[in-house]
Amino acid sequence: MDYLLKITLIGLVSGMIGTGIGGLTVFFVSAINRRLLSLLLEFSAGLMTAVVCFKLLPEAIDFAGLVLTLAGVAAGVLSIISVEEVMNKKDGRKAVKKRSGLLRAGILMSIGIALHNFPEGFAIGAGFEASASLGILLTAIIVIHDIPEGVAMAVPMKLGGYSSKKAFMLTLLSGTPMGMGTLLGAVLGRISTGYVGVCLGFAAGAMLYVVYAELIIESKKLYMGRLPSLGNVTGIVCGIIISIASNG
Repeated sequence: MDYLLKITLIGLVSGMIGTGIGGLTVFFVSAINRRLLSLLLEFSAGLMTAVVCFKLLPEAIDFAGLVLTLAGVAAGVLSIISVEEVMNKKDGRKAVKKRSGLLRAGILMSIGIALHNFPEGFAIGAGFEASASLGILLTAIIVIHDIPEGVAMAVPMKLGGYSSKKAFMLTLLSGTPMGMGTLLGAVLGRISTGYVGVCLGFAAGAMLYVVYAELIIESKKLYMGRLPSLGNVTGIVCGIIISIASNG
């Protein structure tokens, strides 16, 4: 029980730290630097892609085999798609696309980030059940990944009319679902080694979908130049190096 509590606290704190660091920008900026924000989003997307492909999925296959891992990946993708559909029905597809105003954009971004922080926490919990090194690696990568997301939600809310303090607190709160996801991933991972592999596959699928259906698309909306693409490549290379280093 103490072990599960410790892992849950790691997930909760890491989620709040990542988005919180990004949210701190509201106290220092008065406008969005679209190029920089796009660069940060693409770097974190590349970093996550490399870690998923070169660390998370190989670990999952070792534990559960290829078929069960792919089943977990498919379940992870479908879960995020289901969440998106629920959000679209509640808010209206046209309204989501229009995003009338910076404040609305920031609020919608915070809801989306809070929802997908859950499978990221799931990855941390399942990762710790696989090995301490994998759990620590995923925690560090996800904290880095959450920083630009914190910027992306906090700055629009600040420019849309919220106080700096209120925008910052909302970014902190968006990281809290990671704690619940971490607990669930750790509990399911304890059932058997096969479950660990399936859980890792689930987390990998959810994270890859978030990267390619949300992060990169949002990045291109912000800025279409070459710099963000270079950031993506740099993130992939850094992720590969980190994954290899963590194996040795």
